[in-house]
Amino acid sequence: MLTGIAAILFDLDGTLVDSAPDLGAAADRMRTDRGLPAFPLECYRPMAGAGARGMLATAFGMGVDHPDFEAMREEFFGNYEQCLTERTVTFEGIPELLARIDQLKLPWGVVTNKSTRFSKPLISTMPVFVTASVVISGDTTPYAKPHPGPLLEAARQLRVDPARCVYVGDDERDIVAGLAAGMRTVAATYGYLGEKSDTRAWGADLQINSPLDLLQLLARA
Repeated sequence: MLTGIAAILFDLDGTLVDSAPDLGAAADRMRTDRGLPAFPLECYRPMAGAGARGMLATAFGMGVDHPDFEAMREEFFGNYEQCLTERTVTFEGIPELLARIDQLKLPWGVVTNKSTRFSKPLISTMPVFVTASVVISGDTTPYAKPHPGPLLEAARQLRVDPARCVYVGDDERDIVAGLAAGMRTVAATYGYLGEKSDTRAWGADLQINSPLDLLQLLARA
C-alpha cells in the first residue's frame, strides 16, 4: 500500500494518455511522403514512449547518430504538431482514477519529457487535466528524465516533500528519475513498454496493470 502520500505525479505518454496513434501517424506520413509503404500502428506503438527517436527508428531504422537525424526530427515534429490531438485519448480508467484522486483531495500533476510546444496544446484540449496542480514539461527545467530535476521541481511547486510523492510511469527512465528524487515509484505495465520489458527489474516500489489498480494501493495515513 501507499501510505502517507501527499501528492501523485504521472508521466504523460503511455501512462495517462495513449498518444501512439498520433505519434505513429506523424512518422508514417514521412514514409508515405517519400513513396514508401505505410506501416500499421502496431509497428509504432512499442516505441511511442521514446518520442521522435523511437518513431524515426521504427519508420526508417534511423539512429540519433545518423547525419540526417536532426532534419528528420524537425520534420517529424512539424507533422506531429499538426495532428497531436486528433487520435490521442486517455487510457481506459484514467478519468475515473483522477476523479477519485480529486475526491481524496490529493494534489496531482504531470511530469513529462514532452516539450511545452507539444504538452501544452495536448493537455489544454483534454478536460481531465483541468484539476492538475502542476505540469512539468521536458523543457521546464534544464534537465529531462531520467534526471530527477523535473520531479523535484514538481514537488517544489506543489510545496510537498519529495518523500511524500509517488511517481507513476511506464518507462524505466521514469522509475530511475523517481527513485533518484527520493519518491516512491509505480511502474505502469499497461503502457508502451510493459509487455516487452522486464518491468520488475526497473526497481519500482510497486507496479500496476491498469490505471484503476492504483486506487487499491492508495491509503491515507
